[in-house]
Amino acid sequence: MTLTELKTLVENFVESSETTFVASLNDFIKSAEDRIFELVQSDFFKKTVSGNVTTGNRFLTCPTDFVLSISLAVIDGNSDYHYLSKKHSSFMQEYSKDIADSSLRGLPKYYADYDKELSTAADDGSTLLVAPVPDTNYSVELTYLHKPNSLVTDTTGTWLSTNARNALLYGTLVEAYTFLKGDQDIMALYENRFMQEIERLKNRAEARGRRDEYRYDSLRSNVT
Repeated sequence: MTLTELKTLVENFVESSETTFVASLNDFIKSAEDRIFELVQSDFFKKTVSGNVTTGNRFLTCPTDFVLSISLAVIDGNSDYHYLSKKHSSFMQEYSKDIADSSLRGLPKYYADYDKELSTAADDGSTLLVAPVPDTNYSVELTYLHKPNSLVTDTTGTWLSTNARNALLYGTLVEAYTFLKGDQDIMALYENRFMQEIERLKNRAEARGRRDEYRYDSLRSNVT
């Protein structure tokens, strides 16, 4: 589904092509995408990137589209992966009391969020903290949650508009009908359809997508 197709569907559903309403459609779509992103943790929103931590430097700059971390691994000289435990930044400060003491350096065991910043021309974005302070240069592998481009940006189609078409449609309708101050029964219908689609999407992304039938039997829904 393209941006134009979604806008046409919404206008047809609510039977409105009023100028201010049409001009606000991009904002309604973005709001619906934000709701889906917050409600469903899909593997489509997950990325893995490689990087490095250097001797004596306990900071790791995150990618510009970083939202939150899923895992961080340090790779030693034997190419062995060491997955770090995530801690609060206060624990890190207590663990590495003297960051200048080279005798306390070693293979990092822990990591934490140091700051959460939007990436801008003046700021590199979010930063992670590792402890102990690295005693040499290490390769790292960061898996993290990122926010994909909006359909407003990628107008020919996105993962959501292709694979979660109904969720995006009904989510946008909820925002649009709220703007129009529409009938509450219709509003409740749109919201109910949206939540049904979210349930299906979560079942696919967070249930079926994260288990196999070799170890677990098929998921079943009760039929009444």
